[in-house]
Amino acid sequence: MVTADLRIETRQRVLYVLIDRPAKRNALSRSVLDQLGAAFTSAAKDGDVLAAVLRGAGDKSFAAGGDLRDLASVQSLAEATEMSLQAKAALEAIRQFPVPVIAALNGDALGGGAELAAACDFRVFAAHARIGFIQGKLNITSAWGGGPDLMRLVGPATAMRMLGRCEMLTGADAMAIGLADAAAKDGVNLDEAVSGFLKPMLKQSPHVMRSFKALNLAQRRGASRQELLDLETREFAAAWVHADHWAAAAGILKKEE
Repeated sequence: MVTADLRIETRQRVLYVLIDRPAKRNALSRSVLDQLGAAFTSAAKDGDVLAAVLRGAGDKSFAAGGDLRDLASVQSLAEATEMSLQAKAALEAIRQFPVPVIAALNGDALGGGAELAAACDFRVFAAHARIGFIQGKLNITSAWGGGPDLMRLVGPATAMRMLGRCEMLTGADAMAIGLADAAAKDGVNLDEAVSGFLKPMLKQSPHVMRSFKALNLAQRRGASRQELLDLETREFAAAWVHADHWAAAAGILKKEE
């Protein structure tokens, strides 16, 4: 599937979404954000998908933040509020996607691009990629949910430091504080790094991966411990009686004979 700015395909039960604006460093216009929200909302209906990978075109930018030419028309307080809410809704479709979403940082994720990466469940860095919540350089704050996401991922003190100092972090730096989950070494391309990260997930049954994500989302929404325990029980019981469980158990028992 192709939209004006995205390339979307599903291969081997993985949804791949490419932001295809390399000439504009994959900047996030309001149209691009809407397309992203629509793509993930539509793909959420596919019960066979195990994971999703979001990346930018080229090797320079994952997403260079908001498209300043498009956003220059946002002048009033009401318009700024509307834009923030529109973008939050688009990124929320990524956060709420029923299986893990991996941000494959093919290049730098800056400002709104960093917020987009933080909205994903995992972040895998190309060897040269960096991430920076550098909104302060434009005398603005995070706007699309990235501030709360960052504070959840790295803690409020580290997030405040990153925001206040407009820090740019390499993949290794990001891994050290829990913002990255994998970083390609020099000489290893991003596709290999992503494939290696995905490989264990692709052994899961789709309904099991959805259960893991459901528990994660409930915790992020602030569910109580009892609510989390109840959800875990329901998801476990459904998985236990599923044919996939009995097939796996039978395979182990056969080996023990």
